[in-house]
Formats: sequence, structure tokens, C-alpha cells
Amino acid sequence: MADISHAKDGSGNIVVASLNKLINWARSTSPWYFQFGLACCAIEMMATAASRHDLERIGMMPRSSPRQADVMIVAGTVTMKMALRVKRLYEQMANPKYVISMGSCATSGGPYCQYGYHVLKGVDLVVPVDVYIPGCPPRPEALIEGLLKLQEKILDERPIQDTVSKNLKTLFSKENKQSSATPSAVPAE
Repeated sequence: MADISHAKDGSGNIVVASLNKLINWARSTSPWYFQFGLACCAIEMMATAASRHDLERIGMMPRSSPRQADVMIVAGTVTMKMALRVKRLYEQMANPKYVISMGSCATSGGPYCQYGYHVLKGVDLVVPVDVYIPGCPPRPEALIEGLLKLQEKILDERPIQDTVSKNLKTLFSKENKQSSATPSAVPAE
């Protein structure tokens, strides 16, 4: 029979951590990525999600809608026509949202950089990029490494302090503006 003496004194199954760490742990271990492949890097992204590498082992779950995704993986060449659509899809994602630039074409235009007038010279000109993955095309292991780096970045964030301090600043700045804009009325006797 198993020893259950630790359960009687209350020392078992207790987690003590700050709320930020708990929230970041939950957010970092379950990011949902938006399936958005543009060129040959998309084949490597699909191979990473397949059974051999299996992104769901590290908590990455594919989503087909930007409204349900936390991470956009831009895999491949972004043309000038596609840049507007990339930005629109990024704006449809809920906050907090992250972008991974996968491959040399998405990062800097790739081999089309010098003579390709139709190719965007890096997706970071359209949307903010959190992690760059080099290669042409990058191996599935490189994508997994980039996703693990993104998880580390999420663990280091401070969502509660940033949100609360921003809301308090806007609240007090509105009160100060309203109190200085309206003069106090003195009752006449």
C-alpha cells in the first residue's frame, strides 16, 4: 500500500508561486499556432507538426483561424500583395500574440532580395517578429528550437504588472486631466 502520511500533515500537492509565474507557465506550455504557409518552408512546418517531430509534445496545437491562435508562423516568401493579408491576419489575432519568422525568405527576402521587386524584404516590415529562424528551408529541429525560445520569452513576461500599471496610468491621467479641466465651483453666499 502507498504511503499517504504526507497527505495528512498538509505538505503534499501544494504549489507556491507568484501569480505571474503560474499564468506564464500556463501560457507558455500551450501556445496555439496559426497554420500559415507561403512557400517551401511550409513543407518543413508541416513535417514538424507530423508524427516524427510532433509539435503537440511541447504543447503546440495547430489552429486554422487567427482568432483562436497565439502564434503566427510566417513560413516562406512574403510578396508585396501578400503583405497586406499577413498584416490583416495578424490584427485579427487576440492579444497576447507572437510572430515567428521561419526561413531566410520571411526574414530578409532570401534569394529574391536583390532582384525580386515583388518580394518583401523581411516580414518584420509589416508585423513585429519575436523569433527569427534561419535556414533555407530550416529543418524541423530548428523550428522546434525557435518555438522553445518563444516559450522561454513568454515565461519571462510580466502580464499582470504590465496590464495593471498601464490601466492605473490611464486611469490617473484621465482623472488629472478632468480635475484640471473643470474648475471647482465655489458656492456664492
